Order: sequence, then structure tokens, then C-alpha cells
Amino acid sequence: MKSVLVLCVLTSSLFAQDDVNTFRNFQFSFNRVSNAWAKYNDSIGKIFTTKGIAYPPKDIYLRVFKAQNEMELWARDNANNEYKHVKTYRICALSGILGPKRTEGDLQVPEGCYFIEEFNPKSDFYLSLLLNYPNYSDMVLGDKDKPGGDIYIHGGCVTVGCVPMTDDIIQQLYVICLNAKFNGESYIPVHIYPTRFTKAGLNYLGKEYGKEQKKQEFWVNMKNDYDYFEKYHKLLPVVYTPDGKYLFSNM
Repeated sequence: MKSVLVLCVLTSSLFAQDDVNTFRNFQFSFNRVSNAWAKYNDSIGKIFTTKGIAYPPKDIYLRVFKAQNEMELWARDNANNEYKHVKTYRICALSGILGPKRTEGDLQVPEGCYFIEEFNPKSDFYLSLLLNYPNYSDMVLGDKDKPGGDIYIHGGCVTVGCVPMTDDIIQQLYVICLNAKFNGESYIPVHIYPTRFTKAGLNYLGKEYGKEQKKQEFWVNMKNDYDYFEKYHKLLPVVYTPDGKYLFSNM
């Protein structure tokens, strides 16, 4: 294979304890965070317990399906275990159409493999979680000068390209992600797909977007990631080739 591995992400490493404590203290200095924690932490813990997963979680993963307006929460107790499905949340609105985000102002919700880059306790949309868009693939395949940015999972139930939730749901997600962060998960993966790549989903993409070759090529690439997780309930390393494709392989 001539492709050169350009970049790997999602290699977890523990924060120094002082950094964790500083991050924790900063987050809980905001009433929105402390109130969300008090309201939901115990009930969330019971959900994890019924699924046979320790809480606070050691390792979580979020999958977004745009056509279904759904976000799945998965978790596992250690890197050797398979992920277990914990809960599916309703995304209350989405802008744009199916397909990746390629330029600033196109109102598209990105598609691809991301991770949570920042926790924002003072968001204009209650609470928010910043994704690392644009990633390397987005920079190569999209507008290199103006790819856009500031893509969040947030409350408020309004959007111009983000992943909006109701305030109740963003409080729950924020608490879960905080717990994972406190417990050592530095990079929480968030993979965004146009739809589930089932037979029905593929038929829909072929019918509605069959003439859009670039989208079809991108979705074929992303299907490799989807298929691997469906089969093994584990994630592959996120690696890019120089031409912006994801190189999904069990390294």
C-alpha cells in the first residue's frame, strides 16, 4: 500500500491528577454543571448498573445518525471489552442535508470521526461539548481556507450546523462525559454518520444521492468504520491517508 499514515488520534492517556482536579474544580464552579450533576448523576449511574457497566464510566463512545436524529451512547469498563449500548438520545433538530460539511456557512452537520475537544459550561446554549472539526480529512476534502468550525453538541434545541439537544438531555450527556473525563478518558470519540448503513439506509442513500459521486465515495469509506463496530463492538484507530480518506484497519 502506497498510502502514508498521516495522523492518529484517540490514543488515550491519563491526565496528571493535578490537571484533573483543576478541570473538575473549574467545571463545578458553574451552577449549570453542579446543578446538572446533582439532578442526574445518581439516575445515570443506575442506568449504567442495569447494563452491567461500572459508573463512573471508564470508556464511552457516541454515535450520531443524522437521518434518524439519534445519538447512541455506548460504554465499556476497559479497553479489552466490547462496548455495550447504554441509551439512545433524540437529537431535536438538524440543519442542512445528508453529507459531510465542506465549507463555512453551508449549514451542514459534519460527518466523520471526531472527539470531544472542549467542555463549555457557560454556553449560549446552556451547556456544550466542542468537537474537533475540522479534522485532517475535512481540511483535505473541504474548503482549505474556510472549512468552518465551532461544531458543538449543545442544548437549546436550535442549530445552524451543530448537534442540538434539549437542555435536559445535554445536562445528562455533559455529566456522563465529565465522568469519563474525570476517569481518564482524554479523547471521547464521536462518530457522525448520514444514516445507519443497513440495507434500508443504503437503498435510501442510493435513491436520493446516487448521482453525487463524492458523497457516495465518502460514505463507502465511512461504512468500513460502521461495519467494524457493528461486528465487533470495538473501535479502530482513526488514521488518515494523504488524500483525506479514513484508513480503517485493525492495526
